[in-house]
Amino acid sequence: MAHTSGTGTIVAVVGAGSGDALETLEGLAGVETLSLHGTEPALAARRIAAASTPWIVHDADPLEHVAAAWVELYEERATLGTLEVEVETTLADFQAGRALMPDYYIVLDPDQADATWRHWWCGALGHRAPRRVLPRAAPSSPRDAALRRTLTALPTSRPWPDPASWLPGLPFAIPDRIGLQE
Repeated sequence: MAHTSGTGTIVAVVGAGSGDALETLEGLAGVETLSLHGTEPALAARRIAAASTPWIVHDADPLEHVAAAWVELYEERATLGTLEVEVETTLADFQAGRALMPDYYIVLDPDQADATWRHWWCGALGHRAPRRVLPRAAPSSPRDAALRRTLTALPTSRPWPDPASWLPGLPFAIPDRIGLQE
């Protein structure tokens, strides 16, 4: 589900170096940074919902387990059943308010990610709301201002569709190059 009214714009920063990226935003007026990676989803959702700043930027991906199951399915390390269980669990978490879909994902260095992960971020997920999944370079230093500029220029677009309308169809979002020999 989309986040509840009364909160600011929720931005999830994902990918290698997300913790360092959050540090580049610390102390910025109007931005609350929450280091939540690895936090139980319900606790992360409560902390995000309690924030009262215009921007809430965190590193907890509510689709983390779905993404991992999808990647593992197409890398032949998991079964379709695993992905289906993760989708059902995540949808139940959204429905019960134990997880919040961010307004935007900032994906750090997707070109450095394995091909299947890159397709998850920029294909399977990005296809649902292309202007809400933003590939960006990871900050090169603690004073790197690129992420700050990204926050001030977030594109407008339609909101995410209800996850229940598209998460069950993920097995049909087949990554590029599946079945091709390298």
